[in-house]
Amino acid sequence: MVTVTDKAKSKIENLMQDSGLDASYFLRVSVQGGGCSGLSYNLDFDNEEKKGDQFFEDQGVRMALDMKSFLYLAGTELDFSDGLNGKGFNFHNPNASRTCGCGESFSV
Repeated sequence: MVTVTDKAKSKIENLMQDSGLDASYFLRVSVQGGGCSGLSYNLDFDNEEKKGDQFFEDQGVRMALDMKSFLYLAGTELDFSDGLNGKGFNFHNPNASRTCGCGESFSV
């Protein structure tokens, strides 16, 4: 399961509202090959279920993960930072053995 911090929840809700998305949309969280550490995180809004999707909900945020991504992201916390050191979503992934300096890619 992926958990969501209060700041991430607030930002996700704002993005959905600004984009005019209704309650049929959910957050698709995935892992793709690429980035300087080998695997990169991807976030997107979607309203179509795909075969093999695993659905979770935390703090009212509904998320879908494909099976491959679920294996890499189990136990991960999604956070949002708007501080001086950078703005954006951050993944605190206990499965990552190495992350890049920007925090957008990892390896296991």
